[in-house]
Formats: sequence, structure tokens, C-alpha cells
Amino acid sequence: MALVAATLVVDQLTKQLLLGYLMKVDGHMVPIINGFFRLVVVYNQGVSFGLLGGDRPLPAWLLSGVAVAVCIGLFIWLRRTDRPLTGWGIGLVMGGAIGNVIDRARWGAVFDFADFHVGQWHWPAFNVADSAIVVGVGLMLIDSLIGERQRAP
Repeated sequence: MALVAATLVVDQLTKQLLLGYLMKVDGHMVPIINGFFRLVVVYNQGVSFGLLGGDRPLPAWLLSGVAVAVCIGLFIWLRRTDRPLTGWGIGLVMGGAIGNVIDRARWGAVFDFADFHVGQWHWPAFNVADSAIVVGVGLMLIDSLIGERQRAP
């Protein structure tokens, strides 16, 4: 649960600081590494990395409800697991999901700011919460593979 809280604090703090800074910048964009990485203001109405955003995005309350339900399921799993890697993964996913739910409650969308690109190709903008979710899921997958290998005869 400490990792949930730490992820949530870092996510919300970076969003608050960067949004305040970027809103003062003309064009709301700051190049960090020319041709590769910049800070931007993007309000994502879809799920992580803009998935399901489209022309008619799902309502913020529905996406938040799904995230809360997932967090409840993950909390139950966390209480039952004795595997550290799975616990860390669950903590990161829960912290990231809660961070994005807070954004939807505040702004009706998730504030994304990290924009990686090469030429005209752009990875969808993301934030600390999205990164935590991806890393958390990765840790849980790795742990499940390691656990299966350890159980094999």
C-alpha cells in the first residue's frame, strides 16, 4: 500500500507542476530533446495511451468506475499474495489507476504530458500513472512466468 501512495503522490505532483508550467508556455509545448521528446498538454478522454478515445469517448464516470472496480479486485489479490514482485506490480497499477481517476474527477479527462516522437511518428502522450500501470503489469507478468517455471518439475 505504501507503493500505491507513493505512486499516487508522484503522479499528482508531476501533473500539477507540469500543467502549471506548460500552461504559461506559448503553445503549451516544450522541446526537451529535439526530434525525440517534448512536454505537452494533452487531455486524454480514453484509457491509457489514448485507447478508446476516438470521436465518441466513453464517459469519464464509466472509465473511473471500471478503474475503481479493478482496484478493488487488485486489493483483494494483494491481500492474498505472498509474492513480492506481484505485490509491487499491484501497487503500481493501483496507484496509477487511482491517479487517473482523480484526473477524470478534476478535469473530465486525464492530463498527459510526455510526448516521444521520431519524425512524424508519435507514441501516444502519457504520464506517470500510465507508466506505473505498464511497469506494474510487466512485473506481474514476469512474476507469473517465473512462478510457473519454479513450479515446473
